[in-house]
Amino acid sequence: MNSLNIFSYSIKDLSLMPPRIADSNKGTYGRLLCVCGSVGMAGAAYLCAKAALRTGAGLVEILTPEENRIPLQTLLPEAIVTVYSADEPQAEIIDAALSRADAVAVGCGMGISRQSLFVLSRVLRTCTLPTVLDADALNLLSRNASLYKYAKGKIITPHPMEMSRLTGIKVDDITKDPLRVCREFANKHGIICVLKGHNTAVSDGTERIYVNNTGNSGMATAGSGDVLTGIIGGILAQNKSGRLTAFEVAALGVYLHGLCGDSAAASLGEYSVIASDIIACLPKILKNASQR
Repeated sequence: MNSLNIFSYSIKDLSLMPPRIADSNKGTYGRLLCVCGSVGMAGAAYLCAKAALRTGAGLVEILTPEENRIPLQTLLPEAIVTVYSADEPQAEIIDAALSRADAVAVGCGMGISRQSLFVLSRVLRTCTLPTVLDADALNLLSRNASLYKYAKGKIITPHPMEMSRLTGIKVDDITKDPLRVCREFANKHGIICVLKGHNTAVSDGTERIYVNNTGNSGMATAGSGDVLTGIIGGILAQNKSGRLTAFEVAALGVYLHGLCGDSAAASLGEYSVIASDIIACLPKILKNASQR
């Protein structure tokens, strides 16, 4: 398979970021719905939502169990927090939140309970918005194959173990030939697959594939994937015009995530990078895009 890298792996490629406009408001830059978190897992929702805001989304709403309301409103007052019952999630609350959104990020810290499956199923069955799925959304998808048909056109972001659960292929075999596995899975299900790793691969199932070369070992840390999901979701929300394809959004998000990881490692060393450090580097990295 011939690989086509759509970026030149330099900072100038952030020119693909949705432009900022002088005469604008928060609605101009889109509303992202983060369907994230479960009882005791507010942190994943926080990292995803904050990354989306720092990436430029005009407004972020977090849809999460009631127990997460106070910690999330305390940690991230810029976000809207909408809650449902962890015991019996209400379909009308999910539907109303989806109706307000321009894009959706789902799965970070969601858990794999019966209730989480209900929430994911409701989102996938009713949502036609640009969507990125990560973490427990993928684990639930691997256990409920009937949902694949509702994931068409959406972005998924598995690491090799999650990819193994999705495909039934051993992790060692995935890491030996990630480009093939990524492309074939994307082609089979009509999705955009972001297969995370040392050189993250992005495929829409065609011969076109993006292989990332930003990032470092410091990013192998808890919450880094939640940050990536928020970055991709933030770009999806801003891409209201559809100027970028979902493939381009996913590849750009991976590239930007890696740039921020490299910036964090340059300051802190690869041993000491944590997920919030990646978010903290977004303003410095994106400043270059806004000054183009």
